Amino acid sequence: METQYRVLLYYKFVPVDNHEQLAAEHLEYCKNLGVLGRILIAPEGINGTLSGTFEQTEAYMNYLRSDSRFADTEFKIDTVDVQPFHKIFVRAKAELVTFRLEDDVKPYEMTGKYLNAEEFYKALKEEEVIVIDGRTDYEYEVGHFHNAICPPVSSFREFPEWIRSEFGDKKHKKILTYCTGGIRCEKLTAFMVKEGFTDVYQLEGGIVKYGKDEKVRGALWEGLCYVFDERITVPINHTDEGNIVVGRCYHCGTETDTYINCANMYCNRQHLTCEKCLLEHEHCCSDTCKESTHKKKEYVDYVVDLRNKAVTA
Repeated sequence: METQYRVLLYYKFVPVDNHEQLAAEHLEYCKNLGVLGRILIAPEGINGTLSGTFEQTEAYMNYLRSDSRFADTEFKIDTVDVQPFHKIFVRAKAELVTFRLEDDVKPYEMTGKYLNAEEFYKALKEEEVIVIDGRTDYEYEVGHFHNAICPPVSSFREFPEWIRSEFGDKKHKKILTYCTGGIRCEKLTAFMVKEGFTDVYQLEGGIVKYGKDEKVRGALWEGLCYVFDERITVPINHTDEGNIVVGRCYHCGTETDTYINCANMYCNRQHLTCEKCLLEHEHCCSDTCKESTHKKKEYVDYVVDLRNKAVTA
C-alpha cells in the first residue's frame, strides 16, 4: 500500500514576544519530526502549511497546541498521494500578512464578522452585496466566487491603497471577503473596520473549508483554487454543476485550468496554459525562456513524454 500524506493549513493571530527564538526551536522540531512545508512566525502569530504522514501530522498538531498561545489553532486537513513539499522552511518575519502600515492592525483585537459556509453562501446571493477576493490577481484568474471583484494587485501590501480608492465611498455597504485559508481576510477586514467600514464580513476558514462543507459543497465557486504547494490548484465546487473553467491560456486565450511553472529555473513564472501551448512553448512562458539553457530537467522530460504519447495515440 502506497503511503498517503496529509497537508495541514493553519494560522493563529496571537501576540508572540519571542518570535525569532520560537522560529528556531520550531525548525529544529520539524526537522526531527520529518514534516515538510513552510511556516512563518511573527510577533502577530503563526501561519503554516506543511505535510507529512498521518503520524507525523498528528504529532505536529499536538506539539503546536501544547503551547497555550496556539491551543485552539484550527487545522484544515487534506489527504494526498504524493508529498507536495520538498523542504521544510520556518521563517521569523515582521508580519504574517505584509501590510507595512505605520500603525498596523491587530486581528486578535478587531476584525470583520465571521460567516460560516452556509451563511456565506446565502450572503453571496443577496442583491447589492460587494464581494471582494482577498487574494492577488494571479490567484483569482484560475478560480473565484461568482461575481467577486478581482483585486488589481500582485502583492498584499497593495490592498490598503486599493481599498481606500475603490471603496472609500462605500463604507456603509455590505462587503464580503474571502481568501484561501482565512488568514488574509483577518487582516484585510481588520484594516477595513479601522478605516470606518461598518458592515464587513469574512468567510470563516476560507475557500478550503468552504469546499469541504457537506451542505454547501463549494457551490457558487467557479474554477479551481490556487494553493501554495506542488499541487498548485485544487477543486472546490463539488456540486452537480461541477467545475466551471474560468482560466485562460497565457499564450492563446483558450479556456484552461492548468497552472504550470515556467521551465526556466531563473524565471519560474506561474501561468495558465492549454496543452497545445504547453507543448509549443515547451513548458515556458516566453520565447526567451524557451531558448534558455537553464530549463529544469523534470519539465523538459514532461514535455518529451507528452509528445511521445501524442505520437503513439
